[in-house]
Amino acid sequence: MAAIQQSRLVKFMNGAATLAAHTWDIAPNLFPEKLELDENVSLWVNQTPDYQPGAPLKGVVDADFAIIGGGFTGTSTAYHFSRRYPEKRVVLLEAKTLANGASGRNGGMILNWVNGVTDDSPETTARIYQTTSAGIAAIREIIQRHHLAVSARFDGTLTVYTDAERAEAAHAEVEAHNAIGIPTRYLNSTALKENLRVRGAYGAVLDPGTGQINGAQLVRGLRPVLVEQGVEIYENTPVLKISEGATITLTMPEGEVRAKAILLATNAYTSKLGYFRDALFPLHSHVFATAPLTLAQRQALGWTDYAAFSDDLDRISYSSLTNEGQLVFGGGSNQSYAYLFNNRTVYPGAPDAAARPFARMRQTLLGYFPTSEFLPVSFCWTGTLGITLDRNTLMGVRGENRNVYYAIGYNGHGVTLANIAGEVITDMYSGSDERWRGLPFYQPQHKRIPPEPFRWIGYQMFTRLTGKSPRA
Repeated sequence: MAAIQQSRLVKFMNGAATLAAHTWDIAPNLFPEKLELDENVSLWVNQTPDYQPGAPLKGVVDADFAIIGGGFTGTSTAYHFSRRYPEKRVVLLEAKTLANGASGRNGGMILNWVNGVTDDSPETTARIYQTTSAGIAAIREIIQRHHLAVSARFDGTLTVYTDAERAEAAHAEVEAHNAIGIPTRYLNSTALKENLRVRGAYGAVLDPGTGQINGAQLVRGLRPVLVEQGVEIYENTPVLKISEGATITLTMPEGEVRAKAILLATNAYTSKLGYFRDALFPLHSHVFATAPLTLAQRQALGWTDYAAFSDDLDRISYSSLTNEGQLVFGGGSNQSYAYLFNNRTVYPGAPDAAARPFARMRQTLLGYFPTSEFLPVSFCWTGTLGITLDRNTLMGVRGENRNVYYAIGYNGHGVTLANIAGEVITDMYSGSDERWRGLPFYQPQHKRIPPEPFRWIGYQMFTRLTGKSPRA
């Protein structure tokens, strides 16, 4: 599949040359040495000020289905599973609070395609696009059905091309996609400047219907809906041990769950439970957001339409603009991401510990929007992504008793896929999963990642030599 959102169209050396051509001279101290912002609090979580976490689990609970993880994957599965099986006892266990992980600390873009999957047949290309488009539509339908207070916009996202040759290749790809029913549109530089004046852009591809969403509001807004559907939700309840069998025993600090089946909805944290240590690793992604921009500021910036954009470089930059006017930005260099030795899932001291990466990211933003230098930054946060070697998502079931389900490894592209996961897992459980078979994320064989210290060394060498970073 030649997916526009992922395609690079040139080898690394061309991308590196383009990056060098887009390095601008700017002020080096765009962030202070100490950021002095709330500790790793995202814009999205900040917009759920009235949220109160539920009580932790105490005692012994018997369940039909236990979900470990309270992000997109966990809440989506709890939603679809409890609707299909209202008679079954469903328990959701979250180590901290709902939307604590990447679901509440991400870049906010809601996109089509499957990250890492490229160059496939027209039939598979169309099927993947239709699947993710349907997933986005399902999210919107759930928000409307339950009247959830979720800030979101779906007026399209852009992939901006900073090289004339790549822009022309993207134009040709749009025509090929249009021929198989994919409704992307190509905008030349003149048309692009009418609504998004990105410096150095030769053109862009618009994917209509995609957009930007506050994931924390979605996940936390679903809690009363899930409770009404009979789901038992326990927060501040970390799972310490999993003992497999016909009945699986989950051990917590003050309790125990005995379940007939479980779901690993833990993404980057999955290896801490002893699963998929050779399949994925946690990558820390830095993101910042401005205060709400006035209309005059948005006009001076040159951003008056579209929910978000990303660029075409190997070190992907991405940015979204919320309904409330905050500009959110991430990526732009390998400094925007960090892998900590031995799969550590907590980035210590965020955001102050990442002051230099945030300053480098601000420089990248200034290169694209020269008038952004004085925009006030209100939030800086770091989210933990689950990365696989080939960047493909993993959804399936495993174990001797075929009762350990999983949906992990979204590679920074998981807002859509993690919400689709709820339908996939529910269908797999019921044995009616025909519509998912053959899709790249359905029960794939994962590529093995070497153990430490080769994992850390390999990551450092790969990122430095290729310049490639994951989309977030």
